[in-house]
Amino acid sequence: MLARAFFLYILTCLMLAPVQAETLNIIAERDATLIEDSNGALANGAGPSLFAGRTGQSAFALRRSLIRFDVAAHLPARALVDRVFLSLYQTSNSNTALHTVSVHRVLQDWSEGPAFSSGGGGAPAGPGDVTWMHTDYDLEYWVRTGGHFVSHPAASEIVGGAGFYTWQSGPGLVSDVRRWLHAPRRNFGWLIKGDEDSPRSAKRFASREAMNADQHPVLTIEYHLPGE
Repeated sequence: MLARAFFLYILTCLMLAPVQAETLNIIAERDATLIEDSNGALANGAGPSLFAGRTGQSAFALRRSLIRFDVAAHLPARALVDRVFLSLYQTSNSNTALHTVSVHRVLQDWSEGPAFSSGGGGAPAGPGDVTWMHTDYDLEYWVRTGGHFVSHPAASEIVGGAGFYTWQSGPGLVSDVRRWLHAPRRNFGWLIKGDEDSPRSAKRFASREAMNADQHPVLTIEYHLPGE
């Protein structure tokens, strides 16, 4: 009887023992902006900014961003993912209006490309660029123009003026990162989608090519290993 009670006591202590969590910060491995264009002739894969939302243009005003983190290359294969956070730096001091920006898992692979533009207008697309129509200009196409992605967001955040914004951990972000860890070939990253109904709603985030490295996109993963 005493042996059984002692066993139950030890089991309870083990169950209540704190998990030894580890924290990992990953910088984006590639990113790009999709520039709405009927011919898919504009791109911005190498620019310092990512755009999401609607510009003030009367036509072809939508902007969406793509971002990918190489989870499997940085996270131990046996890791059990507990929490996930996505942090982006909004660089515009003039666009302070509050707009919802959502994150959606992408369903096709894409290439970043060399097109460079410092603004949201984009630059002429060249070989390897991702565009509104192409996953790889001008050889491969999106299943759906504007990016092929899961319609339900993995996370959403209200974005205002300049500063850091963090998409908080939840089932969507955690599920996506777990999926990418165990099936890295299916890691096509996220699409960042802003308010596409309101003119001049587009938000501008620092890309991985931004001059200030402290503003680069960061994925934070909290995890533990089995038995810890």
